[in-house]
Amino acid sequence: MVIRPALDTDVDSLLKIYAPYVAASSISFECELPSSEEFLQRIIKYQSRWQWLVAEIEGNIVGYAYGSPHRERSAYQWSADVSVYVSALSHGQGIGKKLYLHLLRDLANKGYRQAFAGIAQPNVKSVALHRSVGFELLGVYKSVGFKHGQWHDVAWYQLPLGVGSDMAPTAIL
Repeated sequence: MVIRPALDTDVDSLLKIYAPYVAASSISFECELPSSEEFLQRIIKYQSRWQWLVAEIEGNIVGYAYGSPHRERSAYQWSADVSVYVSALSHGQGIGKKLYLHLLRDLANKGYRQAFAGIAQPNVKSVALHRSVGFELLGVYKSVGFKHGQWHDVAWYQLPLGVGSDMAPTAIL
């Protein structure tokens, strides 16, 4: 398996992975699949400051992970939200964990101090993945998203990166 930064030529493969999460689950709270151009703009935006990685096996993209802003205000600049998506045919092979380990290392190297992950509930496999790389439960937003005719909770997990909050940071912006 090769883990590498996403390229603009990866967009259609990434959308194929993402589409079932949008259309048939509450894992993503997005209700309509973004266009190729919209998705490409996300990649460009997030890759420049955080990171966007893909996992590739024998030339086929099987998953991706990315960092994004936790909140917009400047005091949050050392915190990132993280997400990972793996193709349905590739679940259970450790791809999500490998992507996350690379992503979290890259974010720490860029100076990020905290990673946050919001997991729509229930999602036992995603909770297990996040715990396996060290995330700890912070709390649950109750009935925060409405999709497929029902309300969903989101459990929030946190992982300190690098030196965490032990030292004053240098600016990332």
